[in-house]
Amino acid sequence: MQQATKQPAVLLVHDYYQVPGGEDVVVANEKHLLETHGHAAALYVRRNEEISRMGALEKIRSALGMFFSIRTYREVRRSIRENRISLVHVHNTLPLIGPAVYYAALRESVPVVQTVHNFRLLCPNALFYRDGHICEDCTKKGLHCAVKHRCYRGSRLQTVLCVLSTRLHRALKTYSRLHYITLTDFNRQKLLALKQIPPENVSVKPNFVEPPETIVPYAARENQVVYIGRLDALKGIRLLLEAWARYERSGGGMKLIICGTGPEETWCREYLTREKLKQVELRGFVPNSAARALMGQSKALILPTQWYEGFPMTIVEAFSAATPVICSDLGNAGSLISDGVTGFKFPADSAEQLAQTLNRLQHAESVSEGALKTYQENFTAEANYRQLMAIYSKAMQKSGERSEPSCG
Repeated sequence: MQQATKQPAVLLVHDYYQVPGGEDVVVANEKHLLETHGHAAALYVRRNEEISRMGALEKIRSALGMFFSIRTYREVRRSIRENRISLVHVHNTLPLIGPAVYYAALRESVPVVQTVHNFRLLCPNALFYRDGHICEDCTKKGLHCAVKHRCYRGSRLQTVLCVLSTRLHRALKTYSRLHYITLTDFNRQKLLALKQIPPENVSVKPNFVEPPETIVPYAARENQVVYIGRLDALKGIRLLLEAWARYERSGGGMKLIICGTGPEETWCREYLTREKLKQVELRGFVPNSAARALMGQSKALILPTQWYEGFPMTIVEAFSAATPVICSDLGNAGSLISDGVTGFKFPADSAEQLAQTLNRLQHAESVSEGALKTYQENFTAEANYRQLMAIYSKAMQKSGERSEPSCG
């Protein structure tokens, strides 16, 4: 009887944000995915909420950890040895873990794969967005621009530390020693602006979601579209309602359901009252399971984002439900939509064009089918596992590791 191939053990590294977000979900999903396929998946995590319990000396030590954390270095090396780790897969490192995790792994002769969820390596606020507009000054002019605008947590001191840490590790060529996962090709092209990163070390692998239990036929759906997200200017909520006012006044018959809360909520309510819009419903916070069910009952998901985004999971969730996506032609979100195939795109600054795009849903059955096909080919757990193993294998081979992961 042939002995089953032992899968390489992986150490997942993540600094949890104070407010839970999509990255936390991705870490949990990838851990489950690895374990389902027979891998030992250990965790090394810190939580930003730890900072609130620190004394002054601990906070200073923690801030210096952005340069190099002795604690991280020692604990990660110990975890690698104790768990017989073959590869370290890093997600978020700031502010508590820091770049020391890379050196700990390399000291143990273990390759590192870094998932790039945002633009932090190029932009201290990680967004390429400030003061209401897209900003790439730190890439084009230098990281000193971030200090001027207090881009990291709104603090000049913390921004200085972030910039100095980034400059130090660029000088040490820390980032040239890693393998990277970007979630889209758009992200890959942005990351390669950091010239020390070899292009062959950067692979594209999107996130994945589990499919819904049932899919509602497109012809049987409610005559409605849905927005799911934070009510924030950078998400395009104002542009959406301005477009909807045009659509409703032109005789459009669909309903718009808005799910989410945020700083623009009061403005939204006042705008609906002032413009006397009758076909818009503000539902507030909606749990993910209910939001996905709502997507599956709707004609489209609308994503009028005004920034590059990271990897909008709602797009993949919509595809899994055979729901077309109406999206601005900007950044990662726009790059995920094939116009007329999986959804429809419009210029990010045009409420008029968005209003006109809504009318394209009258004949969108084939687009619904295209969205589902794209999900099945690219965004399932099994497709994701195959992509992940190819990336791990490449990283391990390059580091001199002889055993290769299999997809068994």
